[in-house]
Parts: sequence; C-alpha cells; structure tokens
Amino acid sequence: MLGKSVETALNNQIRVEGDSSQIYLAMASWAEVKGFEGIATFMYKQADEERLHMLKLIKYVNQRGGEAVIPAVSKPELDHSSFKTLFTQLFEHEVYVSKCINELVHISLQEKDYATHNFLQWYVSEQIEEEATARTILDKINLIGDDKGGLYLFDNDMKTFSGQTNAANSAQA
Repeated sequence: MLGKSVETALNNQIRVEGDSSQIYLAMASWAEVKGFEGIATFMYKQADEERLHMLKLIKYVNQRGGEAVIPAVSKPELDHSSFKTLFTQLFEHEVYVSKCINELVHISLQEKDYATHNFLQWYVSEQIEEEATARTILDKINLIGDDKGGLYLFDNDMKTFSGQTNAANSAQA
C-alpha cells in the first residue's frame, strides 16, 4: 500500500513524464516541418518512450493501491531558433527529470517504502542513459558547427541513432 506522500510524488512524476512526451512531440513536429527527417524520427520515438515511462508509473501506482492521476496536456514552451538550441533544451530537461527522479527516490526512502525504491531504480538507470544520449548528441552538434554537409549527415544519422534502443525495449517489458 502506498503512503500518501509517495503517491503524491509518483503522481507528480507521472506529470513530468507526460510533459516530457509532449516536449519530444513538439520537437518532432518542428523538425519535421523544417525538413529534418532524421531528427523528427528520433524525437517521435522519444515521445513514445516517455509516454511508456508515464504508463509504467500509472500502472505501478494503481497496482499498489493508490490512484494514478492523469495530468492535463500542456503545450511545451520551447525556443525553436535552431536545432542546437532545441537539443540544448532537451539536455536541460533530461537533467531536470533526473532531479525529479532523485527526489522521488529520496521520498521513498524517507517513507521506508522499499518496494517503490526498488521500482524506481529502473528510472534512475534510464535517466543516466537519457542524459548521456542528450550529451552525445550535443557533442556531435558542436562538432558540426555551421557546416551544412555535417548537418545533413547528422540528420541522416539520427534516423537510426541507437542511444535509446535498450531503454525503449526495457520500458515495454
């Protein structure tokens, strides 16, 4: 049985994961409109993955006797001035999500809810991977600079970027 503080914190994380899905979806739409097919493909996959993260939390809360609260969908506020700016925002958002997960882990330990603590370890590992992926992509963008040929190759590579393949597969398990 979930304690109220853990249930509230988990419901907050459901909102964070839902917002993450919306952010990736907005980025995918922007990239698609701008002709960045590879970036759009990557972002759509990430949006789906974040939705799976949210669903996993919803099911956990309900299975543990709590009541998952489905958050309202809000429009992400993003700076679309460049693909580099977009990926910088993405990295900063992933750092924020990591902080939220860490706070959730802290609350579960304070409440001596070891089942939730154990459940959350998957999210801790996932966030390490998410931040590393975002950092790798930013490093590639910085290498490209203003080179149009490099941007073309980068966009093409993003169609098959495998930084999140394992995480997506484990989210479905």
